[in-house]
Amino acid sequence: MSSFSAPAAAASTNPKITTIVDQISQLTLLETADLVSNLKTRLSIPDMPMGGFAAPAAAAPAAPPEEDEPAPAVEEKTLFTLTLKSFEATAKPKIIKEIKQMLGLSLVDSKKFVESAPKMMKEGVPKDEGEKIMETIKGLGGVVVME
Repeated sequence: MSSFSAPAAAASTNPKITTIVDQISQLTLLETADLVSNLKTRLSIPDMPMGGFAAPAAAAPAAPPEEDEPAPAVEEKTLFTLTLKSFEATAKPKIIKEIKQMLGLSLVDSKKFVESAPKMMKEGVPKDEGEKIMETIKGLGGVVVME
């Protein structure tokens, strides 16, 4: 019973928060996704790539006990991070459209993404795919760096 009293005590400290949590918990999955999208836009929260910061943190402690370190080093040489460095002002609409299609962002998010260049586009991209993306953006008037 103490497990119920601790959350209840924490939730009852602010009735406004309790009401919001109750409302959010009744949303469908699509409504929740829409809520997240609207909050990101309103609060100017940038999209984080999948895996974010948790993956490197988890990999670092696990690496020392294991002796299979050379295998990940080989993977790092074949997987790259793509960064949109810059673009020509006249090419901005084309770059926004391509980013929208490539990253699956909304038009507004794509515009914000492009305007915030230099910005990381994708990570863990194979070399051949990265080169295709670089050529596509270069053809539109942008500069992408593969690191």
